[in-house]
Amino acid sequence: MLAALPVAGAALTPIVALANGDKPALLGGTPARTGSIPSWPVFDSAEETGLINVLRSGKWGRGGGQQVNKFEAAYAQFTGARGCLTTVNGTNALYTSLNTLGVEPGDEVLIPPFTFVATVNVVLRQHALPVFVDSDLDTFQIDARKMEPLINERTKAVIPVHLGGNPADMDTVMSVARKHNLIVIEDACQAWVAQWRGRNVGRIGNCGCFSFQASKNINAGEGGAIISDDEDFIERCFGFHTQGRMRKLSDEFSYSMSGSNLRMTEFQAAVLLAQLSRLDALSKKREENAAYLSNLLKEIPGIVPARMYAGCTRNAYHLYMLRFEPEKFAGMPRAKFLKAVNAEGVPLSGGYGPLNRSAFLKSTFQSRGYRRLFPAERIARWEEQNQTPVNDRMTREVCWMSQNSLLAERGTMNQFAEGIRKVQKFAAEINRA
Repeated sequence: MLAALPVAGAALTPIVALANGDKPALLGGTPARTGSIPSWPVFDSAEETGLINVLRSGKWGRGGGQQVNKFEAAYAQFTGARGCLTTVNGTNALYTSLNTLGVEPGDEVLIPPFTFVATVNVVLRQHALPVFVDSDLDTFQIDARKMEPLINERTKAVIPVHLGGNPADMDTVMSVARKHNLIVIEDACQAWVAQWRGRNVGRIGNCGCFSFQASKNINAGEGGAIISDDEDFIERCFGFHTQGRMRKLSDEFSYSMSGSNLRMTEFQAAVLLAQLSRLDALSKKREENAAYLSNLLKEIPGIVPARMYAGCTRNAYHLYMLRFEPEKFAGMPRAKFLKAVNAEGVPLSGGYGPLNRSAFLKSTFQSRGYRRLFPAERIARWEEQNQTPVNDRMTREVCWMSQNSLLAERGTMNQFAEGIRKVQKFAAEINRA
């Protein structure tokens, strides 16, 4: 079940009425918005002090310093998790989790097709087979109701992605996973404060993975984290991410498993500690502006803001996502729609492309390694199953703006809506231009 679009706490301010003959900017009119969007990242002297202190300490790696340990403890407390392990980036948080939970060559992993490429790349690095579950047109998330027909004896795990900070349908994901004994790795790389039924995402499945890359709502340029309530799992992740050397081993050169070097630096952790201190306050502003903007945009024919499942109790809004319906804009192609709204000062861009139809997947499956692991019949059946009609439509219609746009003042939300309304009103003329 989907929740209704939220209403901001403040009373709605109507969109400024269009003056008679007020043409869109693309046709020579005045743009709806001419001011600047808040820049990203947000930082102050707290980040500077943290970096300088690490620099002067001479302890720049986690082996000698304390900043990584402090951030892990702080992030665990922030999310309510029992344990947290940082990594060099979000991709390697996923990679560490897959390895530690035993996803191996020849296994299959269910993933959504509407996601960043890292979600599929980490599956391929395990020499497992990514199996794409079609998307939900209303929320843009994985349609968990379509998981079960794709499960077979090789299926080992599912990676639901909380795209844009909007939680996936975790009730259905967990119900199907329990029935078929599947591992659940939550890709929460865009969902730091997001909650499902009052519980922070990342704590619902076996683990959750987060990113602190430069565009993210908490930012250290690069960085990642794994959270879980299974403290033994976190300790095994620690061993994997530091060349197989467990935290409790007394001998520096004793190893208990194969692993890699995926450690976060003290510099990253110092920045993240400062960033974490303002994450909640900035998140609340994004939520308020997103709710306000959604109530404006839902009145414009052909603009459909992404909805949330009823179980979503908090959306992180890394992306503000909507769907553009060309038939309500005189058949306007999305590229022209984006050009028109950008001219109005509305910072929308297109969403992800059809990841499941990427040419590199076919070439990967034809490689010597994959031909050894998977029979030709299974690859042929994969191609037959790789039908995602809803996602195909979404890749033509979904648009979004980045999280810093939602940090603007309330009046800017009015201007965003006004700009889109102008384009809708003059769609036929823009199409002919």
